Amino acid sequence: MKKISLALTSLALALSATTAIAACDPGERVVKFSHVTGGTTHPKVVAANSFAERVNKEMNGKLCVEVFPNSTLFGDSKELEALLLGDVQLLAPSLSKFGSYTDKYGVFDLPFIFKDMDHAIRFTKTKEGKALLTEMDDYAGFVGLGYWMSGMKYFSAKKPLLVPSDAKGMKFRVQTSDVAKQMIAAMGASPQAMAFSEVYGALQTGVVDGQENTWSNIYTQKFYEVQDSTTDTNHQLLAYLFMTSSEFLKSLSPEDRAQFTQIADEVTQEANLSVKAAEEENRQNIIKAGGKINTLTPAQRQEWVNTMKPVWQQFESYIGKDLIDAAAGA
Repeated sequence: MKKISLALTSLALALSATTAIAACDPGERVVKFSHVTGGTTHPKVVAANSFAERVNKEMNGKLCVEVFPNSTLFGDSKELEALLLGDVQLLAPSLSKFGSYTDKYGVFDLPFIFKDMDHAIRFTKTKEGKALLTEMDDYAGFVGLGYWMSGMKYFSAKKPLLVPSDAKGMKFRVQTSDVAKQMIAAMGASPQAMAFSEVYGALQTGVVDGQENTWSNIYTQKFYEVQDSTTDTNHQLLAYLFMTSSEFLKSLSPEDRAQFTQIADEVTQEANLSVKAAEEENRQNIIKAGGKINTLTPAQRQEWVNTMKPVWQQFESYIGKDLIDAAAGA
């Protein structure tokens, strides 16, 4: 029985690609899973490894999943192209990355649309949420296998942020999401889109003054080391689209495809249930490591909501009012 193959570092990959991917048995079809997250405790890392372990055990002799974390195979800017070219078969990018393919995924980026992760998970199980998994199939060839929750987002910056106006004039790293850019603009700040792997250096050198992320990303990437503090805004969801290409799925036999997608669904449900515990653990890890966390009064939180709620109206015609209402009311 093979073991899961993990390309743990770029150095290992550079030294010997064969060594990094040598765990598959002869005759098995290799399925490469590339993602940009590092560490061992991040929800995406745990879910990716769990999926690989299950496929490699339950579909032994047929498929062999190799996991390449921390941008060791492809980074943010290249992974979708690599999927279309067949250089990789599985990805788990942020839902914020699909603005050039569909506006509808912007519903996940709307600030304060979800009260918490449980609310977001309920939406993904609705008919509207399920329909979004195949939203890009016809014209991009991308197929979602599930939504992997990573947690709610929090702002960190070079100074404490207690109300939105505290961010005025500052530069914030965001993903390539028009919704996120408008949210930052509503605070009187400037959005700067950049790859995830570049964020720590940008914060350290002052290229940007702040960023937004989950507790797990803030801790595993050590953003708290180069920021004054993080504010418990709980303002936005970070979720990933666990995805493949329709070409890859169609290349599997009906029996193998059914087994593969069933494992994907089961791993997704299990992973999402464990996220809340992982997020709380990493919040405490930040505090233990010396990071500072600012809590908000009810009045301060309401000021954040009032400042950002108009972003919903800005994107209503693109995302669709019915979809926004379905998400908010899930």
